[in-house]
Order: sequence, then C-alpha cells, then structure tokens
Amino acid sequence: MARDLAALTDLLGDGGVVALTGAGLSTESGIPDYRGADGERRFQPMTAQELLADREARRRYWARSYVGWPRFASARPNDGHYAVAALQAAQVIGPIITQNVDGLHQAAGAVDVAELHGSLEQVVCMQCGERYARAAVDEWLQLANPDFDRSADGPLRPDGDVAIAESLISGFRLVHCVVCGSDLLKPDVVMFGESVPKPLVEQCFSAVKSARAVLVLGSSLAVMSGYRFVRRAVREGIPVAVVTHGWTRATDEEVSVRIDAPLGETLAALADALPG
Repeated sequence: MARDLAALTDLLGDGGVVALTGAGLSTESGIPDYRGADGERRFQPMTAQELLADREARRRYWARSYVGWPRFASARPNDGHYAVAALQAAQVIGPIITQNVDGLHQAAGAVDVAELHGSLEQVVCMQCGERYARAAVDEWLQLANPDFDRSADGPLRPDGDVAIAESLISGFRLVHCVVCGSDLLKPDVVMFGESVPKPLVEQCFSAVKSARAVLVLGSSLAVMSGYRFVRRAVREGIPVAVVTHGWTRATDEEVSVRIDAPLGETLAALADALPG
C-alpha cells in the first residue's frame, strides 16, 4: 500500500474515478464532522424515530436548527471542493457519491452528485410527504418566533444545529405543513435510524462497478452507508484510494493508496499534478 501523492496521481491519472466523500471534506468550510481523528463519535444525533414520536423532541430539534441554520447555510466550498470539481471537469473524476448534506460540491461547480443522505436545504413532512425549501421553513419559524434569541454562540454541530439552553427551547413554537397541517416536519435527510433509498444505493453500486478506481475523500467509512461501496469495489477488483485525516475503517488489504493529510491542500496538489 502506497502513502504518497505520486502513487495517488499514478492511480488516478487515467480517469474513470468515482469519488466517495464524507464530512472530513467540509470541515475546512466550518462544518464539523461526527468523529474525531481517532474515529470516536463526538456527537449523538437525534434519530428519526425520536423526531416522529415526540413533539418535544421536534421542538428541541427545530429550536437548535433555527439557531444553527444561518451559519450552516453561509458555509462556502473550500479548496478541496473546488479541486474535486476541477478534477471532474478534467474527466479524472466522474460521478460523486457524497455522505454530506451541505450541497458544497454543487456550489463548487460539481455535477452528477449522488447525495446518499439527502440535503439540509430541503424539509419533508413525515405525515404527507410534501417537501419545502429550508429557506421557506426558516421564514415560517421567524414569523412564529419573533422574539426568539437566535444569537447563541455555541459551536455548530454536524447536523447544522447548535446546543442551546433548555429555557430557550421550552418557548419555541413549531410550524406546520401547509398541506396537511401536521407539525411532523423533518430535514429531508437520512437521519440515524433511517436507510438510504434502495434505488439510490443501486445507482451508486452501478457507478462503482463501472469505475476504474474509487477515491474516498474525508470519510472514516465508519457507517455501512459509505463503506459498502469500498467493499463492492474490492469485490470487483477495483482499486481504492483513501485521502482523509485520521482513522478509517478500510483496511490496508482493501486500500491501494492511503494518505492521512488535510484534504484541501492535498486535493489542490493532486489537481495540479494531474493532466488537464
């Protein structure tokens, strides 16, 4: 197994690469990841079951999300996102499979992006299935909570929310689906306790099977939703490269090239080193 940029350049130089990206690619944009460099989870996200079953859980989620949304929505692509888009434009990278819900690949100019876990820019009603832009729901929340203090200075969390005092949460007013009147609104993402839609999984498996190599960027591969594509590549005899900072679940037997380094500068250097 190689561990240097020259080996990565050799592996990817002929193109036909599927990129599999995770939270580590967006940390340089100010969006934290779920796990530290040691692979240990630092946050315990709310599950879809909690959100569906408990109105107070929904109040807590939306109050925290209301505080965090302006910061999350203002995040901008970093050098890593732009490098991936440049490599795609140069036909080194083809389809992108992302575990991220921030839309930063598309903001950097990338296309053909499969969002495994959905997007925080959309909201769905768990009662009737109606979907709304998150920006519209944010306006509703502002109207429903005109006196709510949105200036909490706690750290942004990976789901785009911020931990705030319970005293603030208790007075937060939920908003309702305009189609069915339910307050069962959730971000249109695959939350813990939910599964990635099967057609999307099959689409991604097909992209991996057609690839000449798989490039994992900023993912610990700790959850099966991403790791299964590495396992499929290995089964098909397709080489896998991993660029991330810290621990990954992928073994040395599964990986041809592994680089433990910051994503932005490493991908910028890779884009400079490859033709086109």
